[in-house]
Amino acid sequence: MNKTFLSVILVLNDPAEIREIPQTLLALNKSMEQSFSDYEFLLVNNTHQRGFELLEEQLPSEIRKHVYLLNLSSPTIPNHAILAGLDRANGDYTVIFEQGFRDQPELINQLYQKAQEGFDIVYLKANYRKSSWILKGFYALFYWVLRRYSQLKFDDRAHDTRIISRRALNSLLRLRENLRYMKAIYSIVGFPTSYLEVAVPLEREHQQSFGEQFRTSLLAISSYTTFLRSLLLWIFLLSFGFLILVVVNALKVRFTQIDLLGNYHETISGWTFLVVLISIFFAITCLNLYIMSIYLSNIYQEMKQRPLYIIESVKRP
Repeated sequence: MNKTFLSVILVLNDPAEIREIPQTLLALNKSMEQSFSDYEFLLVNNTHQRGFELLEEQLPSEIRKHVYLLNLSSPTIPNHAILAGLDRANGDYTVIFEQGFRDQPELINQLYQKAQEGFDIVYLKANYRKSSWILKGFYALFYWVLRRYSQLKFDDRAHDTRIISRRALNSLLRLRENLRYMKAIYSIVGFPTSYLEVAVPLEREHQQSFGEQFRTSLLAISSYTTFLRSLLLWIFLLSFGFLILVVVNALKVRFTQIDLLGNYHETISGWTFLVVLISIFFAITCLNLYIMSIYLSNIYQEMKQRPLYIIESVKRP
């Protein structure tokens, strides 16, 4: 038996997950009591539902003594709910455990054994991503931007389930960013990291829409990469090159009546050319303002310093 105090975090984002929690805890407890000297289960209730009579009815007291229930006053994004559990974790190691692996409680022990090889963070890696070809293209582009325009290391097939050592968790909790993208946070923290490959595919959460995913990706790109700044530079260079081309073409027509393509033109000012030129630069200006607004919005969000979550109560069932 490992003489280690382990914290296991389970985030409940859907009422259906709450109904399955007793069976999940029974399976986890059976595995934990055989492998660890002490442990705790931190249930982060990220729903509007209250009253967990199922825990009292279906769990014996020797299991309930390991369970702590954190009711958030109102549902928040899953990353902030995970942070609520991480803030409360007291273990030498902390495991974020997804409900999708409830039938494989032995994975916690496997993660711990892998961590004993000298790794502070060990995550589960899917062997493939289960999604439509359109979403696969979206994910491929998103992770390409993250890798190309940041110094961080990302695994596009990483599950949220992972084990974190105490020292890595202490460093992670120092990063109190309001705009949180957890994969980026893990990468910023650093420390030796490894993974275990599992057959469970990575797929989008049912309650998460494409719009929410798009906003998350935009948040990650604008907060953790230089992509938009590089894009703004290229837009400026292209618009400047286009300006030079237009000026040279105008001068050539003015003095030779032939443009750069070899076409003959009368030396008469044309409304079409002027309207096109103004339209192009107006569109570029609007795009630049939009990109700048993303950064200003991020700064605004950070300056407000709103709490990432509010715990309504902490109680033992």
